[in-house]
Amino acid sequence: MDKPVIGFIGTGVMGKGMIRNLIKGGYSVNIYNRTKEKALDLVDDGARWFDTISSCTQASDVVVTMVGYPKDVKDVYFKDGILNHAKKGSYVIDMTTSSPALAEDIYNDASSRGIHALDAPVSGGDIGAQKGTLSIMIGGEKSAFDKLKPIFEAMGENIVYQGKAGSGQHTKMCNQITIASNMMGVCEALAYAKRAGLNEEQVLKSITSGAAGSWSLSNLAPRMLEGDFKPGFYVKHFIKDMTIALETAKEMGLMTPGLESAKKLYEELAENGEENSGTQVLYKSYL
Repeated sequence: MDKPVIGFIGTGVMGKGMIRNLIKGGYSVNIYNRTKEKALDLVDDGARWFDTISSCTQASDVVVTMVGYPKDVKDVYFKDGILNHAKKGSYVIDMTTSSPALAEDIYNDASSRGIHALDAPVSGGDIGAQKGTLSIMIGGEKSAFDKLKPIFEAMGENIVYQGKAGSGQHTKMCNQITIASNMMGVCEALAYAKRAGLNEEQVLKSITSGAAGSWSLSNLAPRMLEGDFKPGFYVKHFIKDMTIALETAKEMGLMTPGLESAKKLYEELAENGEENSGTQVLYKSYL
């Protein structure tokens, strides 16, 4: 496939960076967002605005979605959504972190219409979206992945095909489970350093490159110390992800006590008005 026209639904914190990298990669990008004002800067960058999901879909060879919740995914794909308007033989890619079961439903409905569907959630936050260094985990037909790999390469670096439909979302659940417990560890370590009277920045210099090293420790711990709790990834969306992971794990008979503890802490933060803060706001729970 030679430079297909891409439709992108959802121009939030993550979507903006991904769209800009697609444009830099030479792709023509059609966009739709529920709030047009939030997408006008992308039009200035070269994206083409559409007033409806249906018109954006009809004008595109590949449709990418990056929305908030599983309910939003259902709304944009079903009802009078993407699958009713996508061209036969076209491709749809849901990059939202959503339910593995929903990814399978989209795949099955798309296949019945002659449309190729992939689930391709990402990790790397707003920084990864801006720099084009996202980790992208993909489920669906291998042949569809192979054709669309150049598109993924425009947005990310660590691009891995995981298997059948739903496999990308299952892999993202593994990612979120790891992050949930790791975030608690990062916050507890910084709180410990503070209580011990250490210079927290100096502590980070020692532990980020050792066995304790992690993306959260390198990228989010400095923000915690600066009191920068602006969202790269929203608390409310992380709670959504942890809920999906817990429900899916329980269906499989798997215990996830670390995940349960993290979800409880984040829910307490959300109840205290931090639902629109970045996930690094967890540090406040330890101060």
